[in-house]
Amino acid sequence: MRTFVTGLTLAGLFMLSGCNVGGQGPKFSIVSGSENTVLQPIIEEFCKEKKASCSFTYEGTLDIGLALQSEKGVEQDAVWPASSVWVDMFDAKRRVKLLTSVAQMPVILGVRKSKAQALGWVGKPVYMRDILAAVKSGSLKFLMTSATQSNSGASAYLGMLSSALGNKPVIEPGDLDKPDVQGAVRSLLAGVERSSGSSGWLADLYTESATKGVLYDAMWNYEALLKETNDKLVGMGKEPLYAIYPADGVVVADSPIGFIDHGRGQEVETFFNQLGEYLRSAPVQKRIADTGRRIPLADVSAKPDPSWNFDPTRLVTAIRMPEPAVIRQALDLYQVALRKPSLTALCLDFSGSMEGKGESQLQAAMQFLFNPDETGKVLAQWTLADRIMVIPFDADVRTTFEGTGNPAQQKMLVDKVSRQHAGGGTDMYACASRALDWMNATRDLSSYLPAIVIMTDGKSDDANRDFMGKWASVSPHVPVFGITFGDADKRQLDALAKETSARVFDGRGDLVSAFRAVRGYN
Repeated sequence: MRTFVTGLTLAGLFMLSGCNVGGQGPKFSIVSGSENTVLQPIIEEFCKEKKASCSFTYEGTLDIGLALQSEKGVEQDAVWPASSVWVDMFDAKRRVKLLTSVAQMPVILGVRKSKAQALGWVGKPVYMRDILAAVKSGSLKFLMTSATQSNSGASAYLGMLSSALGNKPVIEPGDLDKPDVQGAVRSLLAGVERSSGSSGWLADLYTESATKGVLYDAMWNYEALLKETNDKLVGMGKEPLYAIYPADGVVVADSPIGFIDHGRGQEVETFFNQLGEYLRSAPVQKRIADTGRRIPLADVSAKPDPSWNFDPTRLVTAIRMPEPAVIRQALDLYQVALRKPSLTALCLDFSGSMEGKGESQLQAAMQFLFNPDETGKVLAQWTLADRIMVIPFDADVRTTFEGTGNPAQQKMLVDKVSRQHAGGGTDMYACASRALDWMNATRDLSSYLPAIVIMTDGKSDDANRDFMGKWASVSPHVPVFGITFGDADKRQLDALAKETSARVFDGRGDLVSAFRAVRGYN
């Protein structure tokens, strides 16, 4: 999660109640999906004009939905998810008002141009069955966000379901039980090479990997984010992604922004209404369209680029979204039965610096992570095909516990971890090295989504040593994620995450939420 503040920060000293003092505008906060980061400067200009103090927090689709569903609700004044379907699903208390679409973004497949040419897809209509055939033959792998964490992943997944059902007008509950449908979608999802909980992070992964010489075949993402990605790739002298608009149909995100009334006065709601008018004004709509987003019923768009088949004026067959209850059923099916299984090593820091609060936080996080009733509520549950290794460590690896997503084995893992107590030094690299050994010995490693997750305060006694040499010898490369808490020192974790194309999650406020978030990347 990233938070940015813009506008006149001095206003924050006066605007806690949302009132207007001395001609200053209100303090206003927005929680948004990562795909909207490119639009933040446009909002900032409006805030500056109104002398308002505006803050932006970026979270995953599921995080925004769960916050709307919770008793506490969303803390911010506005929500800006990728699609209104998540508001429909989670906002049972009808907290969101004045929901208005800002733009439209179809979710499509960007394929490295030389790969698209090799597959014979350039200049021809491509159907989901063609993508399935390429995956089954081993000719295509792709990046895709988790369907249970991010709207772009959910959209790609629903498109796969729709195609497997013969493009029915709408997906109905009984459709999800059909073995042939499940088999086709499971085979498609076997093509996932890396997953994430964020569309923006996934796009960054593609470009940053390209600078290291790692060329992924393809990526499911928003049409507009593929444009942003290609702008960066071309600027670096790298090969662009060729836009594939599945001829079966695509799911189109409507990028809605809505108001949350926290009782801070009419001025705050007035500010939101003015923001909506600003976003709908012709000059701003042109700027939004220039980012590759589609503006319905407006004669503005980004310039098409035939060199990579980008055309925001092209008519696409939009897949009709199912009812919210059916979407929830489909997401449960994805998480427990259809997604590519994960191979996860959890390195748990039980060094002396973890004594007290740190140890109790860690034990609570494990009780959540291996409780199917709890993880099921937030679509983070394990499957029987998932393989898990839990590695408690201090100055060295203490022991290892192996299990699967079987509920009895999850309970066993919790019981084993509950007997661990803090004490000794810290060497997270020893644990990561043991995890790599386990993964390297795993038969058919490419059939899993592997990840090492290190939960630590970051105060490791030893340096990187020869870990990265061993890491480079394991194929496919395994991302090493970090989760911090307490008085954490992130420097070593940040360096390890950067080198292995992973990320670090802040668990200092809520370790359980951090563990849930990392599940979207594995």
